[in-house]
Amino acid sequence: MAPPPARATDCEEHMSDETKSTERAIISVLGADRSGIVAAVAGLLAERDVNILDISQTILQGMFTMTMLVDLAGADFSQIHDGFDVLSKQLGVQIAIQREDVFKYMYRL
Repeated sequence: MAPPPARATDCEEHMSDETKSTERAIISVLGADRSGIVAAVAGLLAERDVNILDISQTILQGMFTMTMLVDLAGADFSQIHDGFDVLSKQLGVQIAIQREDVFKYMYRL
């Protein structure tokens, strides 16, 4: 009998923290609250086969803030970055993406 297929978490257990970190990115979004921001950002990521691992969002006195941890898993980082440049202009919000290892280094987490 063949063993069951590996789950994503099984595969992640065998990856080094450094490998995991280089395949993940932090996305931050900031701007005036309006409908469709989450859908637009998530849609761009879905079109590029990027998986959202964690997400946090809040609205502070009409200002929308969102932070995401995503798994790039072979996606083209520069293509995603360029897509966010266009999307941020369309939505009127700031969107930033950084590789997780760079983010951790900058903020010493």
